[in-house]
Parts: sequence; structure tokens; C-alpha cells
Amino acid sequence: MTELPLKNTPAHPAPVAGSAFPASAATLSRRRFRHFKDKLAAVSIAIGGMSVIAAVLLIFLYLVYEVMPLFKGAVIQPISEFRLEGQAPVLHLALEERLEVGVRLGADGQAVYFDTADGEVVSSIALQIPAGQTIASFALDTDVSGIFALGLSGGDVLIAQYAYDVSFGENNARQVLPVVRYPFGESVFNLFDQQSVTKLSVRSGTGELMLAGTNEQGAVALLKASKETNLFSAFSGGSADAGWETEVATISGALPDVDQLYLDVDRRWLFAIGTTGQLSLVDVRPAFSGGTAVIEDEVALVEAGRQITAVDFLLGGISLLVGDSEGSVAQWFIVRRDGNFAIEKVRDFDAGAEDGNRVLDLSSEQRRKNFVTINDQGYVGIYNSTAHRRVAFERLSSGVPIALAVSARGDGVLIENEDGSFAFWSVENEHPEVSWEALWEKVWYENYQEPEYIWQSSAANNDFEPKYSLAPLAFGTLKAAFYALLLAAPLAVCGAIFTGYFMAPAMRRNVKPLVELMGAMPTVVLGFLAGLWLAPFLENNLLSVLSTLVLVPLSVVLAAFAWTRLPDSVRFRIPDGWEAGLLVPVIVLVCLLAPVIAGPIEVVFFAGDMRSWLTNELGIPYDQRNAMVVGLAMGFAVIPTIFSIAEDAVFTVPKQLTYGSLALGATPWQTLRRVVLPTASPGIFSALMIGMGRAVGETMIVLMATGNTPIMDANVFEGMRTLAANIAVEIPESEVASTHYRILFLAALVLFMFTFVVNTLAEIIRQRLRRKYSTI
Repeated sequence: MTELPLKNTPAHPAPVAGSAFPASAATLSRRRFRHFKDKLAAVSIAIGGMSVIAAVLLIFLYLVYEVMPLFKGAVIQPISEFRLEGQAPVLHLALEERLEVGVRLGADGQAVYFDTADGEVVSSIALQIPAGQTIASFALDTDVSGIFALGLSGGDVLIAQYAYDVSFGENNARQVLPVVRYPFGESVFNLFDQQSVTKLSVRSGTGELMLAGTNEQGAVALLKASKETNLFSAFSGGSADAGWETEVATISGALPDVDQLYLDVDRRWLFAIGTTGQLSLVDVRPAFSGGTAVIEDEVALVEAGRQITAVDFLLGGISLLVGDSEGSVAQWFIVRRDGNFAIEKVRDFDAGAEDGNRVLDLSSEQRRKNFVTINDQGYVGIYNSTAHRRVAFERLSSGVPIALAVSARGDGVLIENEDGSFAFWSVENEHPEVSWEALWEKVWYENYQEPEYIWQSSAANNDFEPKYSLAPLAFGTLKAAFYALLLAAPLAVCGAIFTGYFMAPAMRRNVKPLVELMGAMPTVVLGFLAGLWLAPFLENNLLSVLSTLVLVPLSVVLAAFAWTRLPDSVRFRIPDGWEAGLLVPVIVLVCLLAPVIAGPIEVVFFAGDMRSWLTNELGIPYDQRNAMVVGLAMGFAVIPTIFSIAEDAVFTVPKQLTYGSLALGATPWQTLRRVVLPTASPGIFSALMIGMGRAVGETMIVLMATGNTPIMDANVFEGMRTLAANIAVEIPESEVASTHYRILFLAALVLFMFTFVVNTLAEIIRQRLRRKYSTI
């Protein structure tokens, strides 16, 4: 009988080519499809990974893009050059806010307004100087107010104000009308009787004026004028202004030969500078209350052999800027020392000191803590006092400069030379407040007694000195992460080791999902509970909570020790891996007993209130929303992350390693210490690093559970502000592209780089640990 050949059937598939039996078409098709899916999966995973890397890189590049303008210097460009012929010596030079009109006050009593584009005179207004008197001295209140005083040869003082009335004509064309006003009346104030006012200072406030001046004999006089208001006249339809009430006082004492006088913005302090550079700080308030002015401090403003060449107040009238003949500018302000007032030099600026160039003039901006200097070689420097930064230093004048003006916004500089020529320059200087010193070092701010780390980005007044120190924010970030990990790391790692190595499989199947479920709780809920429930509870039960944190670990250790001392007949009744269940009633019992024990202890040792005792006896301040609250709440949020990764690392240690160790006679604890933990150490270390990254980047818990006070204090009972919380709080209120806005992006970049560096180091260490213990 002839045998028929077998056909390809499902029971007899055709093998692949080269084998004894050829493969069927369906099998080849399935294999090709499987190969395609493998390739597609590999390509998709690669694209996904590259996309993640690209997204992270783009975030980094965008942060850098927003931050880079902070560190750019000022850009100065010429606008125009012109001349004003036949002008008297200059007393003061100023610019209108929009840079369209300038004003020049001359020694002949003329206020000349001119177009800054071509120098065309717009208006020339004669000041109302009494007949028979000439200008002997000049003083400016501030460029912000435009109020100035003219000391006259007959002992009188005229107060006036240069200003600009702005209107809009056809097609909304902006028109600037120069005016001179007399805000304190057109009458003069008499300071000396028929004696020339040789030196003068003026300060004005709401309805108040103060003058300080000297005469030819060197006597120093003060005048305070305040508005008299007749309410009866006002209500009866008359004028409420009945004139000015004046009070004159003299300063007696050993003042040096006074060369310059300056009153501070509060009209309390008089800075009297002598011809030798000696400054006398005089408290003038007693002079108007029946007493005598008090000299609080005396100090030399310049070194021997140097002369004072330019003096001006910084914006706000607190800091005094002093330029000298050797090209240096020093910043001085008043501080308290041992209950007394003193004036101290805060910092120096180089305005040509390397070449010994003489500072001829300096002028302060009206919106920021910036000032501009010009030396005898025509070099103009632009500085920020807080950042201690020189953002520009260029030669803008080829002649001999005699006057300098800076616009209100700091975007224009006007220079007058000795030959009557003017040079007008535009300035692009967006972010002068930023420097490494201002961001990361202690800075001596105005009205502070010493250098400090301060973050305060805004205030209600216009002359506010912004404080952009990132140091307290970085410290707060690390402080919050430290206290969170102090609670979370031991609990999570120890719990992961027990669950992954000792715990019975049945219990593990319930415990691990329950712990991981904790990670699903929204952090805003945790922050809400921490701020509104946990913080008040901790404040009222501080000793109870501290006792619980101490007694629970001790009770667990004691319970475990007692368990080992029980007879074997008792211990063997509990299956291996279920011992943890016996600790639940122990922990519950301790938590219930801790408040009962803490009450009498608090009464006996802490006068019934541990929080007050810490503050009064130890000097440790206590804030309700503090680092301890954050540590408990954020530790609760971080535990699931660390636990899950560490438990997987311990559980996935190959069983043959542990069985081999036990078979060789090692105890379970020896196996854990010498085999399991070294093998799982890369995973445990990764868990801790990821948990740290989670704590560093946390926002809502620290935002709601702390006082958000940016202070540098390691005290666990004090609050803090973190980088992430600061960004969340302030970014909605910051002006786009402002310095504040970009510094918040810098904070984000610092946070990004910190996590990147930490994760990179963690990965390097993890790889080394893996190589080290891969031979076990």
C-alpha cells in the first residue's frame, strides 16, 4: 500500500526554513506581526523617553531664558547733543519723566525748560526773588517732589517747585507745559537777619517744611513751618488756609566749619559736614521743644588727604552717598549701637578709584535704589546700592562735566559740560537689583542694624528697598525636607524591611496596598488638616505629642524584648511573620496613656504650659504653624513613596541568596544585615532620594501649614518659607518681566538644579552600590 505524504495541518505545522519541516504561512505571519509589535514597542518607548528628556530640557531652557536678563548690564545709547548759550552757572539739572523736556535752574534765578531732542528752549521762567537780593545758596528737597530752596543774600529763603503740566490735544498728542509753583506761598521765609544764607538744606512733608542754613559767621539756624488751618473759616465758606506758622531755632555747640547741610526725610536728623570731611549727626527735635539740638555722633566721611566732592541722598532719604576726590562713593546711614544712634559706612563703590578720578557729581533715581556718578574724565557709572553692583561704567563726555541729571525711571542721563554743551543718553537698565551678593550673602539693608538674610519683595511705600535674598527660602526648603524625612525615613525604611523580609505573605498583601493608598491623599487636604486642625492641636497638647513620639518607639522595643522572653510554647502559637499584629494594641495603648502621663508632668516641671515655659525660660519662640507641624504632615505624605520603593527593593532580593545564607547557618538577622540589605541598598537609597525630592518640591502642605515667614532659624517650633511655596504665593502678584518676576523664575531654576544634582548624585551612588554588591 502506498503512503500518502502528510499535508501541513494544525497538528503538523511547517517548521521554519532550514529545519526538517517548512513553516506555515500563518506561523510566519504571526512571527512577523510579533516582531513588528516588538519594534513598535521599542520605538514607542524610545520616543517616550526622548520626549521626557526633551520636555525636561525645554523646561530648563525656558527657566534659563527668563533668568538670563537679570545678569545683563546696562546699555547706554546716545540720543542728542546740543548747546544752550548765555546761561548763568547751573544750580540744578533735571529731566521730565518721559524724557521730552529738561529743566535747568541757573544762578541768575531763571528756570529754563528745553527740549531734550534739540535743546530748543521751551520756556524760561524767572523766579520771584525779592528785589535787592541775590541767590547765595541752593538746596533741593528731592527730584520726586521738585521742591527746592534758594538761600538769599538778605537772610531769606524762597521755596519753589519746578513741575510739568501734561495735557492731551488733538489726536491725543501729549503736550508738556512747564510751570514753576510756590507750594509754601510766594512769600519768603526769614532765616537770618540781613545775613546771607551761605549753606542751605530743605525738607518738605504734608503741610510741613523744615529749613537748615548757615550764615557768613558759621551760625546754624533751623526753621520749621506748618500750615495753620481755620476750620471755622472753612465751614463758613472762607479759605481754610490762614498762612504758615514758623518757628526758628539755633544750634549751639561745637560744630565744625560747616561746608554742607543735609536734612533727612523724617526731618529729625541734620547731617552737618565740615570742610575737613567731618560729619556731625545732629538730632534737631529737641531744638523745637524747648531744649537744644543734640550731637549724637561724629565721624570722618573720607580718609585723610581726600576731599568730599559730591553728596546726595539715596531714594527715601535714609542713606547718604558721599563721593570723594579719589573716585570712591561711600554709602552711610544711621544705626543703633548700645542704645545710641550712630552713623556707619555700609559699603563703597568704585567710580574711577583705580585711576584716581575725581567724582564731580552724583544723582539718585526716583524709583529704585540706583544712583549715577560722573567723574572728571567724563566716565558715567550706574550703580545699585542694595546689590552693591556697578551695571555700567562708560565715558559719555569728552568735555569737562559740571552737572548731571537722571530721569525718574532711570532710563535717561543728561550731562552738562563746562562749555555749555549738553549730551543726552538713553539707558536700558532693567534689573540692577540682582547680584550674587544680594541673592546669597548677608546684605546690610536700610533701617537694619546689621547685615542679614531677608526676603521681602514688596511694600506699601514707593521708596521701598527690595530684599531678594534666596538664602532664607533655600534654608526653609531644606529645613522642611529635613524634618519631614526625620519622621518619614525611619518609619518607611524600617517598615519596608519588615514587610518585605519578615512579614507573612498574607499580611503583606493587605499592608502594602494600604500604605500605598496613603499616597493617593491630595496634599491640599493634608495641608488643610495640618493648618486648621493639627497646628492648634499640637499647640494645646505639645507635651503629649512629644511624649507619644518618644514613648511609641520605646514601647515597641520593650514589647519586642518581652516577646523574646516568653516561653516557646506561647511564642510558637503565633505563626512567623504575624508578630507585627501584636504591636497594634501596644501602640494604641501608649497613644492613649501619653496624654494622661503628660498632664501631671507638665504641671510639675513646666508650670502647666510647656509652650510658655520654652519661650520664657529657654528663650525658644513658638509659632503655631511651625516646622514640627510640617514634619508630621509632610512626613505622612512622603512615607508611601519611600515605603513602596524600598519594600520592592527588599522583597525582590533573590530567594536563593537568603536560603543559601540560612542554610550556611546564618540567623535571619545576620542574613538581613549581610545579604538582604547590601543587595537591596541601591533600591533603598533611591527610595530615600525620591522621597527627599518629593519633600523638597512640596508646595501645598508647607504653604498651608507654616506661617510662610522667610527666616533662617533651625528651631523646630519656628516656621519657614520654601522656594516652592514662595513661587506659588508671589508669582500671581508679580509684574510680568519685572525683577521680582524673574527672580521667582530664578528660584524655580535653583529648585530644578537642586533636584537634578541630587538625583544625579543619587544615581551615581546607586550604580556604584549595585556594582559593589552584584557579586553576592
